[in-house]
Amino acid sequence: MKYKILEKPNCEEAYDLVKEGLCKKAMITLFSCCKIIYEGRALSQLDFGERLIIIKPDGSFLVHQEKKVEPVNWQPPKSRTKVNVHDNELFLESYRRPPKERLEVEVKKTLFASYSVAKDYAEIELAGYEKDMGDMIMKKPYLIEEGFKPTAREYSTEHGFIDILGKDYDGNLMVLELKARKAGTNAVKQIKRYLSDFENPENDYLKDLGAEKQKIRGLLVAPSINEDAKELSEKEGIEFVSVTPPKELKNDKKVTLDIFK
Repeated sequence: MKYKILEKPNCEEAYDLVKEGLCKKAMITLFSCCKIIYEGRALSQLDFGERLIIIKPDGSFLVHQEKKVEPVNWQPPKSRTKVNVHDNELFLESYRRPPKERLEVEVKKTLFASYSVAKDYAEIELAGYEKDMGDMIMKKPYLIEEGFKPTAREYSTEHGFIDILGKDYDGNLMVLELKARKAGTNAVKQIKRYLSDFENPENDYLKDLGAEKQKIRGLLVAPSINEDAKELSEKEGIEFVSVTPPKELKNDKKVTLDIFK
């Protein structure tokens, strides 16, 4: 059986379903009135309430309330789940080590329970992030300005990794900070810290890059910039270049429905 659904199961029926789902390495869901106790790096207790419990084949254990995206309690993949019955109540226990953590759910009443043996072979694709933006600029450096030549990505400094280093038409060093969304003052301050690394006489950055005598330009690259960041960048002599990250997905794999039969 690939799936099983029970409405208002009693304690023994819910126990059998969870036990069977764990043996089949299925995804298990229960909507129950439950109480939660967590012991580990901290201690917590959540009194009885109606919540959604999800147990995944990879060991993940999540308890959701009716609000917020994040679970109110959870255990990560590779955790182990046990199910037991005491005094006509269902108990679910998820534990892992190291670190030693234990999540116990006392189920007073289950409104529905199910399991399903899922087949999912797809991997999520992302687009429109700084990495995509960097890939695009490396392929089309003229998006920054004519004559721009990128020389390095993720260049390490004392204050972090510079997204892209390059040189302009005149050989001046260019420090690029990329943001996939509207840029704020923190991005301007980050570029300023990078520039201070190059100004520090104890660092050999300029010598390593062969740019001791050239001007150093800081560029904030983003689709747009807010007013505070614009004012600060002008004050600090940091340039702004408007570039929008690509949002096309590159998946050329074809998945047919045959694999789900």
